[in-house]
Amino acid sequence: MNTPREIIFSNLNHSDPPRPGMTFNRNRINDFCRGGLSDGLHYEQKRWIEGKMEYYDDQWGNIWKRMKDGCNKGEVHKPVIDDWSKLDDLEEPEFDIEKGAAQARKTFEDDQEDRFKVVGVGGWVFNDARYLRKMEVYFLDMAMYPEELHRLHALIGQYYEKRIHAAGKSGADAIMMGEDMGTQQGLLFSPEMFRQYFKKLYTDLLGIAKDYGMKVLMHSCGSNWEIVDDLIDVGIDCFQFDQPMVYDMHLLAEKFRRRKASLWSPVDIQRVLPTGDRQYIEEQTERMCEIFDGMLIVKNYADLPGIGVKQEWDDWAYNTVCRRYGLEEFSKPLADPFVVQKVSPQ
Repeated sequence: MNTPREIIFSNLNHSDPPRPGMTFNRNRINDFCRGGLSDGLHYEQKRWIEGKMEYYDDQWGNIWKRMKDGCNKGEVHKPVIDDWSKLDDLEEPEFDIEKGAAQARKTFEDDQEDRFKVVGVGGWVFNDARYLRKMEVYFLDMAMYPEELHRLHALIGQYYEKRIHAAGKSGADAIMMGEDMGTQQGLLFSPEMFRQYFKKLYTDLLGIAKDYGMKVLMHSCGSNWEIVDDLIDVGIDCFQFDQPMVYDMHLLAEKFRRRKASLWSPVDIQRVLPTGDRQYIEEQTERMCEIFDGMLIVKNYADLPGIGVKQEWDDWAYNTVCRRYGLEEFSKPLADPFVVQKVSPQ
C-alpha cells in the first residue's frame, strides 16, 4: 500500500503512480500536510471599517480595502512605494528563520499519516512588487524604471530567501508559492520581460529549495503558456492551475511529460464547475484525469461561493475521481446542495 507521500512523489516524478494525488477538504482524501511559517515577530494585522468598506494592512505596510460583504482580499488602496524616493527606506518584513521553521516542523511531527509535507512561503516576487507599487503603476515601471525594479525585486527576494531556508529546516518536502501572471488570453507582460526581471532571481531562490531537496509548487491564474518552459527552467516541478482549460490540455500534458513537470488542479473553475451540470462536470473530471494521468494532483477550489459553486457540484468531481481509481470507500455523501462553504477573510 502506497502512503500519501509516496503517491505525491510518484506523480511529481512521473514514476507510475497508482492514482493521482488528491488534496480535498471537508474530510475527503488529502495527501498533503501543510505547515505554516510563523509570520513577522512583532506584526499584528490592523483592520478597521469605514462605511461599507473594510481596510487592513499587510506585512509590507500596504493598505488594502474591500467591500465588507465582498471578496476576501480586495485591492491595494495605498501602496508603500507610491514614489520611488521611498525605496531607500523600504525594509523587508521581520522574519526569524529558526522560529519560522519551528511552527511548520511541529505540524509535520504531529502528522500520523505520512503525508506529503508542504510549506507555503507566501506570495512571491512579482506578487509583492506589484502591490508595493500598485499594479497599474508597476506595469509602467517595467518599461520605464528597470533599475528601480531590480532593486525592489532583490529586496523582496531577500525576504523569500529566509522563508525558503525556514521551510527547508522544517523538513518540508516542498514549498508552495503563488504568482498570478496571466489573463485568459496570455501573460500580463511579455516573455522577454519575464526573462529580464525574474528568471535569474527565481533560479537563484529556487536553487535554495533544491539544495534542501524540496520540490517547488507554483500557483498561477490565467495562461502562462509562453513561459511554461522558462518556469520549469527556474525550478518549478508542479503547476497549480485553477483553469486548466485556458490551455490546450493535450499540448500542456505533452510538455509536462517531456519536461517532467506535473499539474495540481481542480476541475476547471470557470468553464466546468460553475455550470452545475453533473454530467458535464463528471465527463470533464474523467477527461482531466485521462490527459494528465501519471502526473496529476486533483484538488478542490477553496472559495466555492466566490465562483458560484455549490458543495454538491464539487462532490460530483471528487466522487468521479474516487470511482475512476477504485476509491469508492472514500466517496463523499453528496452535500446539501443549498449549503455553501464559508471562507474567512484573509
